[in-house]
This record gives sequence, C-alpha cells and structure tokens, in this order.
Amino acid sequence: MKEVSPDLRAVVVEREIAHPPERIWRALTQPHLMAEWLMKNDFVPALGHRFTLRTDWGGVLDCEVLVIEPNSRLSYRWNFAHDDPAFDLESVVIFTLAPTVRGTHLRVEQLGFRPYQKQAYGGAKAGWRQFLKRLEQVLANVS
Repeated sequence: MKEVSPDLRAVVVEREIAHPPERIWRALTQPHLMAEWLMKNDFVPALGHRFTLRTDWGGVLDCEVLVIEPNSRLSYRWNFAHDDPAFDLESVVIFTLAPTVRGTHLRVEQLGFRPYQKQAYGGAKAGWRQFLKRLEQVLANVS
C-alpha cells in the first residue's frame, strides 16, 4: 500500500463472539471456511502470500498477507481496481482477536477510504456487519 494519508478513513466493527480464538482463527484462515462467510478465495496463511477474493457479482480483490500472528492478529492488503476512482480502493484489513471470559473479542478494521469514497465506505460498514453475522453462523458448525 502507498504511504498512508492522514485523511484516510477506517471502518471498524467489533464483536464479542462466544467461541475461543483458535476456532475463530480457523474460520479466518481456512479457505473453505472463508468462502462460507467472506468470499471465494485462494488464501494461504503465509506471510507475503498473494491471493484473490472473488465477489458474488464477479468482482476480484487482489490481496497480500501482511501479518500472521496465530490466534491473535491477521492482516492483509485488500485492493479493488476500478475505472471509477470512487470505487478504486487500496486498503488494509486487520483482524484482532483477544480472549475474553465469554469467548473472544474480535475487532475488524479496514483502513484506506478516501473522503470522496462515501459509497465504498458505507458499503464496507454494512458489508463487514453482514460478513461477521455470517462468520458467527459458520462458527456454530466448526469444531
């Protein structure tokens, strides 16, 4: 990602999830589970691995693993190239897991929205809430 500008905005969504960090980590890093709650992908949990996420509507996001700290932190570059600058997005997604008495506090941050990308920013706010709702449904079936 290019130098981070101070005017970039971030979407942050946090949840208390009634599952241990190890279970959530599996859903964040195993491609078949990611496909159930996030998008189809060719993810490999290895630092520097380049992968794609494929949307239901045919969009492709180019990604690269930036941080892998098992059961606590995962980060990747999440770029979507588009002809219209309002939709062209270079961002970083960070998942932070912290064990709690009731399970895990999961924090998801997507940083990189420019002030004029109001639609993309709003879409990400709604999108991450939906993704995390689906993640919780997937976690109910992961042992």
